[in-house]
Amino acid sequence: MSETRLLIVDDHPLFRRGVRQLVEMDPDMVIAGEAANGAEAVEAAGMLDLDLILMDLNMARMDGLEALRQMRSNGIDTRIVMLTVSDADDDVVAALRAGADGYLLKDMEPEDLLDRIKEAAEGKLVISPQLAAILAGIVSGGRAAPADALSSLTSRELDILRALARGMSNKMIAKRLDITEGTVKVHVKNLLKKLSLRSRVEAAVWAVNQGVS
Repeated sequence: MSETRLLIVDDHPLFRRGVRQLVEMDPDMVIAGEAANGAEAVEAAGMLDLDLILMDLNMARMDGLEALRQMRSNGIDTRIVMLTVSDADDDVVAALRAGADGYLLKDMEPEDLLDRIKEAAEGKLVISPQLAAILAGIVSGGRAAPADALSSLTSRELDILRALARGMSNKMIAKRLDITEGTVKVHVKNLLKKLSLRSRVEAAVWAVNQGVS
């Protein structure tokens, strides 16, 4: 099994050091780099070979949300998990809709945090337990697709929806289905439009609620 390469993004050097020490307790994970703000993170994400990015939300120069948006706009498919003190509903929803693969709070027990980081690296959507209700609410309030929307999907789109429900990245989906990442992105865009959803996280939550697996 190859090592999981991580980037730590946080404006507090002491916190970055703590996360580094925690992650390095696991022999299968290695810190490939650190960044002190969103701008540095965007640059590093484009240069380094990464499997997972742990990023704070509130930082000077460029915050984590803007960095997340820029990375996704730049085609960065690396898994990105927000690691922050903010449990505000708006922040959680904004991050997940912008393409985050998880949202964890800094007050987690170190052992629990390490477990969630491992799960994120394996392709799972990770979120602090107390935020689960917010995640469920992302696809409520009229945003959820009708149950019969499944019938509008092609067999390939359904395959990809199942993969999204498992938290798989475009790269992982492409490898499993033996198609290109570009083709995966087109299918994801099409199925989101058919389901009237705005992000892959919304699609994943909706699919799980519909029993798609």
